[in-house]
Amino acid sequence: MPVSMGSTEKRDAFTARLGAAALATLELQTVYLGDRLGLYRTLAEQGPATAPELADRAGVDARYAREWLEQQAVAGILDVDDPKAEADTRRYTLSSEHAEVLLDAESLALAAPLARFLVGSSQVMPALLDAFRTGGGIDWADYGPDAIESQEAMNRPQFAHHIRSWINDLTDIAGRLREDGGSIADLACGAGWSSIWMARLFPGVHVDGIDIDQGSIDRAKANAKGEGIGEEVTFRVANAADTSGDGSYDLVTIFEAVHDMARPVEVLTRAHRLLKPDGAVLIADERVAETFTAPGDEVERMHYGFSVTCCLPCGLADPPSVGTGTVLRPSVLQAMAKDAGFSGFTILPTEHDSFSFYRLDP
Repeated sequence: MPVSMGSTEKRDAFTARLGAAALATLELQTVYLGDRLGLYRTLAEQGPATAPELADRAGVDARYAREWLEQQAVAGILDVDDPKAEADTRRYTLSSEHAEVLLDAESLALAAPLARFLVGSSQVMPALLDAFRTGGGIDWADYGPDAIESQEAMNRPQFAHHIRSWINDLTDIAGRLREDGGSIADLACGAGWSSIWMARLFPGVHVDGIDIDQGSIDRAKANAKGEGIGEEVTFRVANAADTSGDGSYDLVTIFEAVHDMARPVEVLTRAHRLLKPDGAVLIADERVAETFTAPGDEVERMHYGFSVTCCLPCGLADPPSVGTGTVLRPSVLQAMAKDAGFSGFTILPTEHDSFSFYRLDP
């Protein structure tokens, strides 16, 4: 059945948009190859290389190395000394600026791990098709190490650079932690970088990192050991809704996790009980518009893309689930907080490109 014709200008703009998206996806796939095969790191650590040299240094096939290097140069990711030279004598360089974006684990400019998420999420597309038809979910573990490591890698620089200012916006809590020490429960701590940085930046404070995923806790323990963090941080596997320690904590944190929870009110209710009477909960979740607006800006588009392909199906994997998805609007979180027994709900003035911050008071 033919589709009725509308504006050719609107049609052509959409065609161009999808073409640009396809190009960007292809180039991210080649970034994934350079990341996972260690090609970027080899160039950064051992210097410029020809295709045969890179193949030898990185342990890959020379013909594939040549094709990848040429593609990277055509895409403007790598520099090439002489495009007119013979294919196997051209020498390719990774600039320091691009190396930071691709390799620096604590740079705010780091972006290469996004490629890991896109490759990882593509692996579950058959399951996602089935989930759309049945209403079921997909377990986070099924997305594999690419997606899991991507989230860890993208959040690590945020914690390293910003977590001090996030907590400092809770002026009374931050003052107490600095002066008297205290205790923090980091719920849904994942691979532990938030817990590690809170302990590092607030000496004398003890942090309990808690996550339901054994693999994440194993990574958190390894990360803490590698960073020289000792008894000031403890990691344990537990359902955040059932974790022990009522009345023990000055601060409970939940970073980029409430929207993924199947039953967030249960977790927030437990967070309420974990607090000392003068404690508070700090939540960081995705920065989204206060109300649904279409079309949205690029941030909103990105969050909805993550939601459709990952966050909503992961949230639905543990029924019964409220099925929040990535787009957790402030009014929805406020209602959750009220249902969990909190009397105070404050949207904090903390500025961030991707996150909004909330304070919950008992």
